[in-house]
Amino acid sequence: MSFLNRYRQNGYLLFATALLLTILVYWPGLSGGWLFDDYPNIINNRGIQPAKINLASLVSAALSSPASDLRRPLSSLSFVANFAINGLNPWGWKVTNLLIHLLNGVLVFVLSRMLMLRVGTHSNGALHQRASTAAACIAGAWMILPINLSAVLYIVQREESLANLFVLLGLIGYIAGRTSMLAKGVPSPYQALSWRGFGLCCLSIVVPTLVGALAKETAVLLPLYALCAEWALFTRPALKNQCVENQHALPLFDWRIAALFFLTLVLPAVIGLIYLLPGILKLTIWATRDFTLETRLMTEARVVLSYLAWTVFPTPQALSFYHDQYHVSSGWLHPWTTLISALTLLALVGLGIRMRQRFPLVALGIAWFLGCHLLTATVIPLELVYEHRNYFASFGIMLIIIPLLVAPGGRKPSARADATQPVSTLPLAMPRYVLFGGLVVCWTALTLATSYAWGDPLRQASDFAARAPDSPRALYELGRTYIIYSNYDPNSGYRKLAYDVLERAASLPESSILPQQALIFMNARMHVPVKDSWWDSMIAKLKARKPTIQDESSLQELSTCQISGECDLPKQRMLDAYLAALSHPTPTARLLNMYGTYAWEALGDRTLGVRMLEEAVAANPKEPAYRVTLVRMLTDMGRLEEARQALKDLEPLNLAGNMDEGIAALNARIAAKEKESRE
Repeated sequence: MSFLNRYRQNGYLLFATALLLTILVYWPGLSGGWLFDDYPNIINNRGIQPAKINLASLVSAALSSPASDLRRPLSSLSFVANFAINGLNPWGWKVTNLLIHLLNGVLVFVLSRMLMLRVGTHSNGALHQRASTAAACIAGAWMILPINLSAVLYIVQREESLANLFVLLGLIGYIAGRTSMLAKGVPSPYQALSWRGFGLCCLSIVVPTLVGALAKETAVLLPLYALCAEWALFTRPALKNQCVENQHALPLFDWRIAALFFLTLVLPAVIGLIYLLPGILKLTIWATRDFTLETRLMTEARVVLSYLAWTVFPTPQALSFYHDQYHVSSGWLHPWTTLISALTLLALVGLGIRMRQRFPLVALGIAWFLGCHLLTATVIPLELVYEHRNYFASFGIMLIIIPLLVAPGGRKPSARADATQPVSTLPLAMPRYVLFGGLVVCWTALTLATSYAWGDPLRQASDFAARAPDSPRALYELGRTYIIYSNYDPNSGYRKLAYDVLERAASLPESSILPQQALIFMNARMHVPVKDSWWDSMIAKLKARKPTIQDESSLQELSTCQISGECDLPKQRMLDAYLAALSHPTPTARLLNMYGTYAWEALGDRTLGVRMLEEAVAANPKEPAYRVTLVRMLTDMGRLEEARQALKDLEPLNLAGNMDEGIAALNARIAAKEKESRE
């Protein structure tokens, strides 16, 4: 057999073609720009933009992410690498994301092939060929799924794809380890080969989970995914139809595997729940959201089912990137789809249990899809909907449908048939092949169209607004892009376009103050009058509900513009806005810090500035930036003893010397002030 034919039959050429197709589909989107959470996590995060690379700057960068209490240091360090190579040119950052996605595609291919071989009923060359072909189809389809696009072209979501790289590596290692534990000639769990396989299982769960969690917390689900694989593929009922030698000699219960999952899954889950539960039950933690714990759980039943539909049958309107217009369920029948969605999810669980023996990959795919959403679609008060949360979950869906569509079809040949004559099963399988081909064409077309839109900021913003015309964020993004394109020229044609879009966004009741802030910011930068109605609307929204992260960012943007002298804003209006935001119980440390800085810099009220910074430090004592600002303020006011004490309190946060230069500068500032006071 020729080299080309051998690889064509084994599926490797098919997979290589899928890799090339993925590159071609994503290539138009690589020329796009920054988006949404890219700004606080990358553009405005000076920690990942060091002037020089050394241990201190790397430690500082690793701890600089504002997105999580765990800081996601591995992702942050990858951002540092991109900054060192490309600066803030987004093209290189997006190329890196695409390379990670392609590498994940390779791992999906390897893992899928292992799973296909695992559930095979015969160990022969034909099985290996079919497994490779099916794995290539699974991995190829997964790589071009439209729902996964934001995990690739949305730069900050490298965190998601990078974490899942370690998840996939861990699953490959676990499947390999468990397979070797059940290998031919190893009837006892106490043989040396069995223990080596168990050691591989342990390493494959513990190490990738710990490393992957440094990229994003979603990697902690790896032990759960491994347990799902254990349940679907390696327990006695699941082994019945699989190609496993000496099944009669296999132990009914392996205490090593039970101990492994107790230590890596059950115990950490209990500890994590104990840690999270007090915060989850606090009413204040839900105050910045438009849902409660109860309404969130009801809404997420609809969201998870929507994810399933969007994965297999996506539409541009469904995959709109911004989903802030997604309505919260207020009861099981409001809307009525809430109850239907919950019952459907329960039915999926029942289907997975029922299918475990006959179709183990269907059972595993359902378990992985549902398990993937346990972290983001349950009790943690995250935003309701994000497409990138399906990066691993969509693999579970592909594992369910692709083998059923591409598997050879037809009846077994008759015993009287001439065994030397090939039996064609193509006519019987043709409808499934046509359906698979149609899905691939639709997925590729939508991903390509979306990638093309993402290749230009204005085209991207227009596409967002067209897909979700009732989304405040989508409209704001379009208006903000018009402002950028206007170059703050009062005579630019983009100015009127920005007014129309932003005022429409501001009128939506669910919107934050982002549209009002953008309107005020634009006119102030252009030095044209600002409408009173914009101020009134913004202040009214801040009074009506506790400020969200977007509200705080909006106030900070206006404050920075005014302090820098680029915006001539009325101080009384800004003061009213801050007081409205602070009128709610337990303001965040970030808001207190912002108000303190504004009082110091813009209002000239130093006493108020120090008091606000002291409250910010008390609200979040682990944030060094607030302490640094407090030391500077106390020093400039001549309160040197207090400044020294505040500096002393800062030193425990100086991990691995990452703040040596900053602390030295603060000491020099105190010494200079002390010398000045003596003179």
